[in-house]
Amino acid sequence: MAQQENQSTFIITGQIMTDTGYNFNQINPDYYDVLRPTQLPSHKNEFGTDGNVFFGVRQSMLGLNTSTPTPYGELTTRFSFDLFGVGVDAGQTTFHLLYAYAELGMLGFGHNWGLFCDFDGFPNSIEYWGPSGMSLCKNVQLRFIPLNGRNRLAIALERPGASADQGVYRDRIELSDVKPKFDMPDLTAEFRVTRDWGYAELAGAVRKIEWVDQGELPDDYSGKVYGWGFNLSSNLKLSKKSLFIGQTVVGKGIQNFMNDAPTDIGIENDPGNAKAPIKGVALPLYGYTAYLNHQWNEKFSSIIGYSAIKIDNSNAQSPDAFRHGRYASTNLLYKPFSNFTSGIELQWINRENYKDGWTTSATKIQISFRYFFSQQIKK
Repeated sequence: MAQQENQSTFIITGQIMTDTGYNFNQINPDYYDVLRPTQLPSHKNEFGTDGNVFFGVRQSMLGLNTSTPTPYGELTTRFSFDLFGVGVDAGQTTFHLLYAYAELGMLGFGHNWGLFCDFDGFPNSIEYWGPSGMSLCKNVQLRFIPLNGRNRLAIALERPGASADQGVYRDRIELSDVKPKFDMPDLTAEFRVTRDWGYAELAGAVRKIEWVDQGELPDDYSGKVYGWGFNLSSNLKLSKKSLFIGQTVVGKGIQNFMNDAPTDIGIENDPGNAKAPIKGVALPLYGYTAYLNHQWNEKFSSIIGYSAIKIDNSNAQSPDAFRHGRYASTNLLYKPFSNFTSGIELQWINRENYKDGWTTSATKIQISFRYFFSQQIKK
């Protein structure tokens, strides 16, 4: 009996998912199967033609979860990947790490959702990317979890990172002499209260972003800023069949914590500084998401909702810099048996530039089929 209690449990999970649909408007071809306001054209016909069909299997995934008793408590691990290429692999069907994470007692370490984001605030959508106004970012981290239950408190040190926008000065040779420096990890924390009505969560983040002039040219553009943010999120059980999902994010210099946002640092004119007449500043942002998940009956469900993000641009950013993004969607999903889901979803996004008057929208219809499997093994 004692030997059975000390057994490790392995759970193999995965899904085969096919997405097909129609893009009524043009969008960056690297993101042909998702809608991201930042990837809409910043000027007329930047990405070619309207009206394109797409097919893909990039949401297919495979994972392994384990649970092992130890003298210090239960050790759990999670490793999984899908096929949705991002970054240098954008647009490709290729290996994309989702989780490589372990947790034992109060300690967690590895690649997982950052504490500043709340993945439980993602609606029951078949679209991969989702609402633009959410904080949604995976990261390598070390977690300390002093509370874990109906009340949860976690603190983490996370891998730092940020990106900068050189604005109207992007062609200046001097700016190529500046290199980023990250000498401190990002500090994040979350506190969640779970009750019969749902949960409420408050998360926070503090970070340091620095850039250093290499000294090869006369002007010195070195500088640093401190970014910060708060994220208030909740799931509210309105009835047995309806769940409200809401989230509000405010901060500055935290764009790469967001689901769809551009650069964290913008260029601002500094005319009083003769040595370096421009400087970098952390860009403020505000985002929110509001969705309703509704279960019509045992087999049919739907969502409807809206999300947005707004950036306070700095005065030396390009007129076509991203300022405001909007996202809305609704769907009808059919689940004839426990492991299979199909559905049709209508999505709409909008982009507004900083100050050149440009605004554009895109609409997409997506049809998806998903088969999920799970197998438990004890050893």
